[in-house]
Amino acid sequence: MERLIWIALAFIAGAFLPLQAGMNGKLAKTGGSPVHASMISFVIGAFALAIYILAVSQNMSWKGLKEAPAYAWAGGILGAFYVTVIILAFPKIGPGLTFGLVVAGQLLLSMVMEHFQIMGAQAQPISWGRIAGMCLIVLGVLIMKKF
Repeated sequence: MERLIWIALAFIAGAFLPLQAGMNGKLAKTGGSPVHASMISFVIGAFALAIYILAVSQNMSWKGLKEAPAYAWAGGILGAFYVTVIILAFPKIGPGLTFGLVVAGQLLLSMVMEHFQIMGAQAQPISWGRIAGMCLIVLGVLIMKKF
């Protein structure tokens, strides 16, 4: 049952991404700056997380954070890159192509991470079936763009 809840939450989180992109794009357009809109999105998100942490009294290990590898701190940079690129791409190539390419990129890197067990990913070797699936996703993105 817990697995189903996480599957549903992952699906819902993915479904919200185009909505978030549209909201951030509107903020960028009305404010005149995609980068500032991205920053505002992160500030509001950080504020929302702070409220959640206070509401649930969630604890963390400061010692553990100090022991985290240096590359682990780069997640925020990747998040900022992602949100900013989405804000810029969304109005230029549309939500379907934007997120089709996002999904294709996510699946390709996920496949590599699983194959080489990068950052604790569960082992799942690259197979011809997985490559075919990846090609079908890319083909789907191309078909969406053409029609």
